[in-house]
Amino acid sequence: MADDAAKQGALFDDAPGDEQFVAVSARCEMRTRDGRRVVIVAGVPLAHYSIGDRMSEAHAIVQLVTGGWATQVEAARGFGVTTRTVRRLVARFDEGGLAALRRRGGYPRGRPRLAGSRVRLVERLKARGDSNCAIAARLHVTEKAVRKLLRRLGWKEKAPEQALLPLEGGSDPNLSASAAAPAAQTSAVQAETAADSAQAPVPTSDPNLSACAASTGVAARQSEAPAASAPSAPAAAAADLNLSALTDEPPAPSLDRDPANRSFDRVCAAMGLLDDAAPLFREGRAVSGAGVLLAIAAIQGTGVIECAREVYGSIGPAFFGLRTSVVALVLFALLRIKRPEALKERSPHDLGRILGLDRAPEVKTLRRKLQRLASMGRASDFGRALALRRVERHGKAMGFLYADGHVRVYHGKHQIPKAHVARMRLAAPATSDYWVNDEKGEPLFVVTARANAHLTAMLLPLLDEVRALVGERRVTIVFDRGGWSPKLFRRIVDAGFDILTYRKGWKGHVVQRRFSKHTAILDGREVTYMLADQGIALLKGKLRLRQVTLLSETGHQTPIVTSRRDLPAIEVAWRLFERWRQENFFKYLREEYALDALLEHAVEQDDAERDVPNPRWNELTAEIKKAHAEAMRLSAHLGLDALANPEELRRTMRGFKIAHAKETRAVIEAMERLAKLERQRAKVPKRVPVKAVVQGEVVRLAAERQHLGNLFKMAAYQAECDLVRRLAPHYHRAEDEGRTLLQSALASAADIDVASGELRVTLAPLSSPHRCRAVAALCDELNAARVRFPGSDLVLRYAVSPSPPPAIR
Repeated sequence: MADDAAKQGALFDDAPGDEQFVAVSARCEMRTRDGRRVVIVAGVPLAHYSIGDRMSEAHAIVQLVTGGWATQVEAARGFGVTTRTVRRLVARFDEGGLAALRRRGGYPRGRPRLAGSRVRLVERLKARGDSNCAIAARLHVTEKAVRKLLRRLGWKEKAPEQALLPLEGGSDPNLSASAAAPAAQTSAVQAETAADSAQAPVPTSDPNLSACAASTGVAARQSEAPAASAPSAPAAAAADLNLSALTDEPPAPSLDRDPANRSFDRVCAAMGLLDDAAPLFREGRAVSGAGVLLAIAAIQGTGVIECAREVYGSIGPAFFGLRTSVVALVLFALLRIKRPEALKERSPHDLGRILGLDRAPEVKTLRRKLQRLASMGRASDFGRALALRRVERHGKAMGFLYADGHVRVYHGKHQIPKAHVARMRLAAPATSDYWVNDEKGEPLFVVTARANAHLTAMLLPLLDEVRALVGERRVTIVFDRGGWSPKLFRRIVDAGFDILTYRKGWKGHVVQRRFSKHTAILDGREVTYMLADQGIALLKGKLRLRQVTLLSETGHQTPIVTSRRDLPAIEVAWRLFERWRQENFFKYLREEYALDALLEHAVEQDDAERDVPNPRWNELTAEIKKAHAEAMRLSAHLGLDALANPEELRRTMRGFKIAHAKETRAVIEAMERLAKLERQRAKVPKRVPVKAVVQGEVVRLAAERQHLGNLFKMAAYQAECDLVRRLAPHYHRAEDEGRTLLQSALASAADIDVASGELRVTLAPLSSPHRCRAVAALCDELNAARVRFPGSDLVLRYAVSPSPPPAIR
């Protein structure tokens, strides 16, 4: 508070240089000089006392508050005490007068006396490194009581000191000096910028530097790798993660010895000697978001790192190389950092500790990495490689594949094709992505449609991708009414696929007696439907399919069409209704991963010869509808007049026409106008090239970077699904709350320790003991797989801190 007083005094020019001035309130000020203080109210001195006279100062505070010259908050701020102290002084003065303001001697009243042995025990346990929760559990008190006792004893937690990492082959003072010199001359930020802007390896002309790097191996190990030993858990646990390829990756090189200062690696990257920074972890307590390291095993199981290395190889010399960028993008997605701009709200140092770096890539850096990957134009190959890995791991789930489109609305200034947005019930500028999900609702691959092509135009290209992934096995493709086309169905069936969809435009009705009750246990749930099963013929008998009709409780009939004749009728209906998994997938990714976020605003040239509906033809069609409606209205009025014609006055049609000549002429003119509009429309083409419709250049949104963003979010979602499956046997409500529990575990703080070739991650306690037990069981299962952090020799070991004892009330 003395600093605050000095700052407040500096606001007033009339205060002498050797005098401290504090404005307590609008009517009260306080001046301090030569060890004495004067409290002035409205220009009149109220109190004058020495600095060390606490009783006089307390009396001055009470006078200001009780006299209404200052509020409790103003008095507390001006005198450097808490508001609670001011209230206590006023109460004591009201109770005992001026004598009550004197500080009482002896032990504070109301505070229980602790035995000296108890105090020494707490000090000894704390010095040994025990946590407050562990000490409280041993003494059978609350954690708050231990914390207050340590505060009274003046205990200060010592910050852990990170030891310098030994260089491989021993420490060389000459090498350390040569490493420190360029690091001191080149700032870390400049080196990082130079490394990120490099597009290709830069050969060095200094042979001594290259020889130095080669002779030392350019490698620093945080700890010796543990000896290879068979895991105690069943081998199936590690095999299911499919980590054999990634665990053979050699550790990344580094000559930095301090994980908090990676200057030398940045300089090496700027000089073209480093393609990716090695992960060097430093120990820490309660590292924010470190719980996301639980997902490392699942991320490696998706194959996203290995596929990126196979497809892209490298992105050139950089401190944040390909492996680091891929791991960062997936981990950030799991931390619900939904777009690169959200990194502004996070500490780069905290995120860097999760990646094994001194700081994480920030917004511009991450965008440059995505742009560099997008410039290679290999997003489709990357997605295909990820899908192949998914088929290898979950081939049994590929018997039924669900295909549907997701529309991403565009709000920019460019003129791009429109698409119907079902959730908004209107047509808007947008891009359409078509996703293929397996029978569990988990994504397999995604394709961006050109010019918002409909599902009927995209089904065959999607099936070509499916055939390349699953081989010659027969797959059933499930889709909604948007793909209804009997001609297309015939081509799909002839290509070796089966179909399952709703019947569109069916006006028939199945009699009540043909329905029967069907009950079965499917996916662990009892399902009951009222179904009618029959065969149908389409395309004049050339295409014969099977129709299963569902009767609801309200009497509504829902027809389902399929080419599968081997499935029970109840499974046919259940498989189609399981489309809700894909709909929930879209909703979940929109809310949790910002699937609709636009990662790139750039545009590229589109096909100017692509035909689109002719706006003039649509205008004439609208005019024809209006003219036809007008002609029908006039004709109806004339017909009513004819029906009401009194025959005793006009016994012949000629007489009626003469009497209604005006109405007859209006009908004839309306019919002539309708015929004229139809002749005009006949001369207008129904579709024209898009260049005849769009003013200016024909463009579309650049899709490569957006496609990459979708693939990284897909990999993050797949990793999350794998963890939820592993968590399910240990958590009773996994189906309802499994993802919520996993999100809280991934976002939680954790302690990081590096010892004996292991990276030990100890998660903070969760909200309840049964949740802690479920996550602890998940940790045991992940520990059995002995997963290494990508690019290092460190084996990940997980644990959960015990829950603190309940507070004694």
